[in-house]
Amino acid sequence: MACLHDHSCEDHNCAADWSLFNHIDIPKVVALNESVPGSVKSVFKPWEQRLDTSGGFLESNEDDPELLIFIPFTSDVKIKSISVVGGPDGTSPSRMRAFINREGIDFSDAQNMQPVQEWELAENLQGVLEYQTRAIAKMHILGNTIHLRMRMWPGTTLSDSWDGLFLVIFALVLRYSRFQGVANLTLHFSDNFGGDTTKIYYIGLRGEATQNKRDVVATIVYEVMPNPSEHKTKSDAGGGFSHVE
Repeated sequence: MACLHDHSCEDHNCAADWSLFNHIDIPKVVALNESVPGSVKSVFKPWEQRLDTSGGFLESNEDDPELLIFIPFTSDVKIKSISVVGGPDGTSPSRMRAFINREGIDFSDAQNMQPVQEWELAENLQGVLEYQTRAIAKMHILGNTIHLRMRMWPGTTLSDSWDGLFLVIFALVLRYSRFQGVANLTLHFSDNFGGDTTKIYYIGLRGEATQNKRDVVATIVYEVMPNPSEHKTKSDAGGGFSHVE
């Protein structure tokens, strides 16, 4: 579902809403079927620069409108909506499919896998539309109790008056986003509005980042039983200190 920008940015800090740009691991962003290798990185920029095309844009190969973009994050994020600014003359993407926390997806995978969500896009040349991620409802059963419903009539006794038992279930219905705890996002643009290529000038992500940083983990190998022949000592290394190679 597309949502119009419904407030004046003079009174609201729109850039802060789209601050997930600061949590995208841009050097690791990649795209399949881009005509210029590495050009996909140019579409991720601050919200206030979304209509600035001087830094380049992403374009698919001629006569092939599909694009597949892998977007990793430096920390886990919750994505609330996505904005896409496409090109003119039918080159804007017309359909978007999203996959989360799936690495190494190719076009065959994207066509055969069930996306977390998909959208029919409108041409958004001015950057005023955003596409909200879906929230789903989940019912949590809190408990239950059995109530005895009584119907007393004149001349009847308690034993023959009740008309049945019914179960009352206490439940809490919560809504939560499918797009939370996102380490990486893959966007599949399968078609456009009739152009020979697909062009994208900007992709913006609105949401929140967590404190779970995705740091590089060093692998440390501990040697339980050292082998003397594999280590240099003072006598054979020619130095004043022993060290391990």
